Amino acid sequence: MNCGQTCIAPDYVLCEPSLQSQIVQKIKETVKEFYGENIKESPDYERIINLRHFKRLLSLLEGQKIAFGGETDEATRYIAPTILTDVDPETKVMQEEIFGPILPIVPVKNADEAIKFINDREKPLAFYVFSHNNKLVRRMIDCTSSGGVTVNDVIMHFTLSSLPFGGVGSSGMGAYHGKHSFDTFSHQRPCLLKSLKRESANKLRYPPNSQSKVDWAKFFILKRFSKGKLGLLLLAVLGIVAAVLVKAVYY
Repeated sequence: MNCGQTCIAPDYVLCEPSLQSQIVQKIKETVKEFYGENIKESPDYERIINLRHFKRLLSLLEGQKIAFGGETDEATRYIAPTILTDVDPETKVMQEEIFGPILPIVPVKNADEAIKFINDREKPLAFYVFSHNNKLVRRMIDCTSSGGVTVNDVIMHFTLSSLPFGGVGSSGMGAYHGKHSFDTFSHQRPCLLKSLKRESANKLRYPPNSQSKVDWAKFFILKRFSKGKLGLLLLAVLGIVAAVLVKAVYY
């Protein structure tokens, strides 16, 4: 899509070494299906937005193992769909957002290594998981953090107005789409409204202090009540009793 020039285009692929060649082959077949034998002549294949960006993308290919593509034409700012294999995570192509038709493949031993790889880096705007194993999919989602997730596809979560779209950490803050846009640009202001009728109960908070006041404060602050109706009722009764006692002592 748009020659990879979208903010949620995949920046790299993590897979087991045994799957790397299969992925390359499937991508080759798909590119041919989309654009034919001569990609450059296809009316459906886009170009890089400007020369500066074109040269930046070329610099990312330096020293890389190109398994597919790699053809370029500066005059038309054409860069063919390009797959890089056995990519070193420390190289330049893995240090920045690519924003172009370049897809590095980084082999990992297993899901644990993939999770660690993702979590050792800045949180991505989008995360894509491809698997028939629902338990693995759930684990990959639960053990990582990202702005959004699509399973067995890419980008499509962005198209749903019912889902919030946004980043987390360095990939952005806030989200939009539908009601989520309204919430992002709204401030939820907390308001506590009290009556002055039982101001006497506040005597517990004010000097002069005493051990009995400290004991009551500890009771109300540290006591753990259940969320059931009985717990709430007990709390209300204790509050009334405390107010009555304070009024009796100080008035």
